[in-house]
Amino acid sequence: MAQTEKKDGTVGKALEILDLVATAGRPIRFSDLLAQSPHPKATLYRFLQTLTNQGMLNYDEERQTYSLGLRLVRFAHAAWGQSSLAPVASRHLDSLAEETGETLHLAQFDNGQVLYVDKRNAAKPVEMFAAAGKVGPAYCTGVGKAMMAYMEGERLERALSQQAYLKYTDATLTSSDALRAELETIRADGFSYDREEHEPGIICIAAPIHSGGGRVIGAISITTTTDRRSLAELDELRPRLLKCATDIGEDAAAWQFPAYN
Repeated sequence: MAQTEKKDGTVGKALEILDLVATAGRPIRFSDLLAQSPHPKATLYRFLQTLTNQGMLNYDEERQTYSLGLRLVRFAHAAWGQSSLAPVASRHLDSLAEETGETLHLAQFDNGQVLYVDKRNAAKPVEMFAAAGKVGPAYCTGVGKAMMAYMEGERLERALSQQAYLKYTDATLTSSDALRAELETIRADGFSYDREEHEPGIICIAAPIHSGGGRVIGAISITTTTDRRSLAELDELRPRLLKCATDIGEDAAAWQFPAYN
């Protein structure tokens, strides 16, 4: 925390408080924020007042709770159009979903994690963690590994160091060495798998999305359950997946997407 404050000062502290409110997933009281925040009571209150005055937070006087403000909704819509692959990829996702009947995930890399920016549900939807707007681990998801495989040098080392390597299932890769070896295979093959590494019974095949100059700007996956398909059966959809990733990349070439962190 101290390092963040030193680097980012007041803005960094304010964003940390926004993160606390967002992570709560519901309106949250001052006492609960204080219990989680490293800031003294007076400092936390001052930041909350400023964020509320600026429309970044909303304060419910009756319930005495804080929630994210509508100004953030405007920012989110702007970011969706400027930095998200979703608007560009939408028609391609629709086509692939109709062809395969399976769940599709579109993701981008965000500070060591996977940010799911769009999703298409299967003809027979399956409950799973990934959903548009959610953040997930990179080291044990098909889309995360597909993007990391094309990182190099300092960017790759930073991404590897940002992984938690928690063991979600017996198939989860739990070390940077194991992940690094997997990434080399993925780069050679041009696609990745999730072999029940994040959730039991959930498997996927994923492909990176390249834009001009070979830069990877995202990834797309076809996801299903072991009750519906095996990995070998899922692999039969690989040509359609790779074509979809290529088509999205070509459409995105004219856009100026920011490089992922």
